[in-house]
Amino acid sequence: MRLNIKTHNRAIGIASLGMVSAALIPGCSSSADMSERAANTSELEILISGGDVYIGNEGEGPIEADIGINGERIVFIGDASKRAFSVKTQVDANGLTVAPGFIDPHTHATGDLFSENEEERQNLNYLTQGVTTVFIGNDGGGDPDIADRREDLTRLGVGTNAAMVVGHGAVRQEVVGLADRQPTQAELDEMKGLVEKAMCEGAFGFSSGLYYTPQNYSTTEEVVALASEAGNQNGYYDTHIRDESSYSIGLRAAISEAIEIGSRSGAPTHISHIKALGTDVWGASRDIVDLVEKARARGQQVTADQYPWLASGTRISNALLPSWALDGGLAETRKRFERASEIEKIETEMAENLRRRGGAEKILITHIIGSDPEYNNKTLAEVSRMLNLDAIGAAIKILKAGDARIASFNMQESDVEYFMSQPWVMTGSDGSSGHPRKYASFPKKYSKYVVEKNTLTPSDFIYRSAGLAAESFGIKERGFIREGYFADIVVFDPDAFKPNANYSNPELLSDGVVDLIVNGKLAIQSKAITGELSGRALNSKNGQDARDCVRGVPSK
Repeated sequence: MRLNIKTHNRAIGIASLGMVSAALIPGCSSSADMSERAANTSELEILISGGDVYIGNEGEGPIEADIGINGERIVFIGDASKRAFSVKTQVDANGLTVAPGFIDPHTHATGDLFSENEEERQNLNYLTQGVTTVFIGNDGGGDPDIADRREDLTRLGVGTNAAMVVGHGAVRQEVVGLADRQPTQAELDEMKGLVEKAMCEGAFGFSSGLYYTPQNYSTTEEVVALASEAGNQNGYYDTHIRDESSYSIGLRAAISEAIEIGSRSGAPTHISHIKALGTDVWGASRDIVDLVEKARARGQQVTADQYPWLASGTRISNALLPSWALDGGLAETRKRFERASEIEKIETEMAENLRRRGGAEKILITHIIGSDPEYNNKTLAEVSRMLNLDAIGAAIKILKAGDARIASFNMQESDVEYFMSQPWVMTGSDGSSGHPRKYASFPKKYSKYVVEKNTLTPSDFIYRSAGLAAESFGIKERGFIREGYFADIVVFDPDAFKPNANYSNPELLSDGVVDLIVNGKLAIQSKAITGELSGRALNSKNGQDARDCVRGVPSK
C-alpha cells in the first residue's frame, strides 16, 4: 500500500514515511529516529491496515497508512506491504476512519469506574463512543486523595484511562462543611494544602462548580487562592461557572470571573460545558466568545468543552431552589419548607427559576429519587397535573421525598453551533445518569454537526475530540497517532457512527465503533466488546515522588 496524504480533493503520493514525518507527525524527534525504530520492528501484536487515518493534527486531512502496535505503544506508521512483518492480530480498516482515541474532559464517571461491578468499570458507554480517556472530579467533586484513588483504579482495573482533577467542593466540604460562610485564614490554608497535595500526587488540575452549594458561597478570592496551587504546578483551572443564565451574577459576569481567576492564579482556564442557558441569555454566545477571544489575544490560555444537546442535565434541587435555601444541604431545606416565614420566599424564587428555564413543560424528569417511579419520563407539567398541584407545589412535593434528575430544554441551536465552531471548544459529555449525553455525545456531534449540518469538518471534530484536550491539559503521548505514543486508537464507520440514546431511553449504547484500542489492547474488536480492562489511572507527574513537591502537607 502506498502512503498518501489527502488534502481536500487531491492525494499527494509519498514514497516513504521519513519524507513527511517532520511535518506530518510533530512530537517525534526526527524522521531518522522514526525510521530507525521502524526498521528494528519485525513483529507486531496488532496491525491496522487500510482506512482513512487521521493523525489528529488540527486542520489536517486523512492519510492512507498502516499502523503497527506492540505492547502499549504505536511502533510503526507507514506502508506495511514493504515490510515482512509477523502480525498477531490484523485490523482491517478499509472503508473506515482511524483516529486517536477520544478524550472526554468532563464526565461524571467516578461511580462507574470505582464500582465493584466489572461491567460498570469497563465504561462501555464511553468505549462505544470511541472514548479512551475520561476526566473525573469535575464541577468541584474531585476527591483530594489522588494517590489513593489512583491505586484503587489500578487494583480494580478499568476500561478507559482516567485522569483526575481535585475538586473545590470536595475540599471545601472537608474543611468548612456545607455552611454559607467564608473560611478562616487557617481553614483556607488547610484547603490550599489539600489542593497542593492532590496536585503533587498527580491531579491534572483544580475544578470548581461555583453554581453548586457549598461552592457558590465562596468568593472569587478564595477560588483564586486554591486555583493558584494548581497553577504553581502547571495544572489548569476547570470551572462550572457561577451562572450560565441570569440566576445570580449573570452569564457574562460569570465568564469574566472565570477568566479573572485564571489570570490571577496563573492556571490555564477551562470553561466546562459552555452554554447560554435559558431565554434570558439566548443569543449571548457571540458576546461570550468575544470575551474569551480578547483574553486569548492577551496571551491567556482559555478553552472550553461542550456537549451537542439542547437540554442540560441536573437535579430539580439545583435547577429550581435558590442557593440560600440549600444552606446546610437538602435536609435543612426540607425544614425550611415547614416554616411559614420562609416557604413563601422559596416558592417565589423557585417560580422565577422555573421561568428562566422555559416553564414546567421544558423540565423532563429522567430519574425520580424517593418518589413514585411513574413520574419518570414525564414533564414537570405532567406531574403537576397528576398531583393536582401547580408546578412549584409538585416540585416541592418531589423535594420533600427526595429529588429528581431532569433534562432541562433551555438552549437554542444557534448558540450551540456558534460555540461549537470556535477552535478552542472541545467535545465533552458532562455525562451523568438520566441524560443521553453520557452514552452518545461524541457520535451525536459527529452525525449531526459533521455529517448532517457540516458545521465541522471530520478533522475539526477529531482534533477537538482528542488532541486539543491532550495539549490543553498536559496529557503526554496521547491524543494523536504518532510513533512512540500510547496506542489509544478508534476505528469507526463514518456512515454508522450514530447515537441510539435519547431523552426517553438515555442508556442505549451507540453504534459505529468497529474497533477500539486502549493502551495497545482491543477493547472492541469487529464491533464486539472484548471485556479488556486495559485503561490506566493517569498521573500528571509521570512518576515524580509526591514528597518532592509537597510543601505544606506531608505525603502519605
